[in-house]
Amino acid sequence: MTTDSEANLRADARRNRGQILLAAKRMFAELGADVPMEEIARAAGVGVGTLYRRFPDREALIRAVARDNFENVLIEARAAVAEEPTAWDALVRFLRQSRELQLSVQLAMVSPLARSVLEDDPMTNEFRYALVDELDGLVHQAQTDGALRDDIGTGDVAMLFMLLVRQMPSQYEDASRMAPDRCMAIMLDGIRARPGSPLLPFRPLTRTDIGV
Repeated sequence: MTTDSEANLRADARRNRGQILLAAKRMFAELGADVPMEEIARAAGVGVGTLYRRFPDREALIRAVARDNFENVLIEARAAVAEEPTAWDALVRFLRQSRELQLSVQLAMVSPLARSVLEDDPMTNEFRYALVDELDGLVHQAQTDGALRDDIGTGDVAMLFMLLVRQMPSQYEDASRMAPDRCMAIMLDGIRARPGSPLLPFRPLTRTDIGV
């Protein structure tokens, strides 16, 4: 039988883990995956010893953040598919509103340290493939509906998003704050189907081109 003290310890452990993951997500997004572990512990309001008891090294913390993040992104994508009236609306909602997606892309594609940690992680790859399945379905359905250009592929959309989440130098604070939303609007306008749009060069990029 579980005692009250044991239950409290388990609750404290879950709370500490959640605080660490939340702080790590925020700091990874702002400063990159090589931010000092001590700073993550301080931001989480826990001691460094507590952090290392939950996550024995940086690699373990990166894996935990990525798994949690990709799972949340997948939930968001499926909610958009289920709730929006069209595939185009679901695609726009997913790309515009998913802050979790931005960090997932940074970890999986932009950060060399995180990429090397996550390449061989089966759970992260399972989430990543499932997410690209959802994106692939949205792209093809939006094209069938006539809302999305026929001469782009899922890889094009993923690559454009990856380019958008690259951080600008911090001295350009105003531009850094405004640029993501403006660039997202420009991107969405550019991939929307319009009569007479000139064909893009080369062939569409597929999911295979981005290794998924």
